[in-house]
Amino acid sequence: MNRITRALRHRNYRLFFGGQSISLVGSWITRIATSWLVYRLTGSELLLGIVGFAGQIPMLILSPFAGVLVDRWDRHRILVITQILSALQSAALAVLALMNVITVTEVIVLQLVQGVINSFDTPARQSFVVEMVEDRDDLPNAIALNSSMINASRILGPSIGGMLIATLGEGWCFGADAISYIAVIASLMAMRRTRTVRAEVDTRMLEELRTGWTYVSRFPPVRALLLIVALAGLAGMPYATLMPVIASKVLHGGPHTLGILMTASGIGALAGTLYLASRHTVVGLGKVIVAASIGLSAGLIAFSFSQALWLSAVILPIVGAGMMVQAASANTILQTVVDENMRGRVMAFYSMAIMGVQPVGSLLAGIVAERIGAEKTIFYGALFCLAGALWLAVKRPMLAEYIRPIYIERGIIADLAAEEGR
Repeated sequence: MNRITRALRHRNYRLFFGGQSISLVGSWITRIATSWLVYRLTGSELLLGIVGFAGQIPMLILSPFAGVLVDRWDRHRILVITQILSALQSAALAVLALMNVITVTEVIVLQLVQGVINSFDTPARQSFVVEMVEDRDDLPNAIALNSSMINASRILGPSIGGMLIATLGEGWCFGADAISYIAVIASLMAMRRTRTVRAEVDTRMLEELRTGWTYVSRFPPVRALLLIVALAGLAGMPYATLMPVIASKVLHGGPHTLGILMTASGIGALAGTLYLASRHTVVGLGKVIVAASIGLSAGLIAFSFSQALWLSAVILPIVGAGMMVQAASANTILQTVVDENMRGRVMAFYSMAIMGVQPVGSLLAGIVAERIGAEKTIFYGALFCLAGALWLAVKRPMLAEYIRPIYIERGIIADLAAEEGR
């Protein structure tokens, strides 16, 4: 089987990949429609930041508790429930928008609801990959394919969303998203599963949460990976929140322009994850994360100075590739070094790092952009990302010394000599 798609030989993962691919296109359609709707109704950078904050702040608060429950409960059942609830949330947006009664307040409330759902869905989905892929050698490929699936949807979703907004309006975007959830729910129900028997838990949630926090805060590789991903989410990712402002005020365009910008970023991210899927080993990913972090920072700096659509469309693939290669590589290392009984909690902290801090970044970006402009806000955020990349470059050799014995013990590398050049 082709090395890039080897994880698809696992039936359950193949079902999930197909269903989730369709659903994620709908999610990206909704994302671009929500941003455009809010900016059309208000013309406010601050409210764009507030809406982004509302959609993701629940993950910052709830993800650690959700991680404990993911380690306790059946992850498949959690996913079925979260996908049904997400479909209902999108349907509510569609009804309100199609009736022309939707307000920014209602968008914020429904974004909060979706954020609560995602707090449970994301760590459950990340942890469930291990159960769908029986051969652990295929796990890095499955994680990379997950990222490629997300980024393929980033290309299709905004393009379709831009056309739907321009021709039919935002309500039909939300409706298409609600319908798309049927695919992933059907794929989950069609899986053949061996019931996982989890050990009885006789400790309190707060005690388990404290154990998880101790694990991630005292294990240097996990701590460093979560910090670099969190910094990108806080200072780098808010560029996407400000994209409607760039499309409208800087590039003097409309929904199609926004779709082009989001698609350009998605093309780069897809290319980056296809590169990761083609790799046959996790060895060397530390260097990849450093390079991706530097590329992300450089791309954002260049994008902040761009005044032309064609130039922005050339630069944004670098940003998209850097962002996703950094996140997916960190995910792969985490999944291969953590203890199984801690997986749900570690993935919850990862979800916090990659998505939970984004609402804070979005809110800060909205406030700062109101004062100094979107371009300067993106520029200063990129400088923070660059500082983090240089810090990781210095720390990387020391972190590799922690990871090497784990990889040897788990058979990922045969001996110390096998990791020369890491």
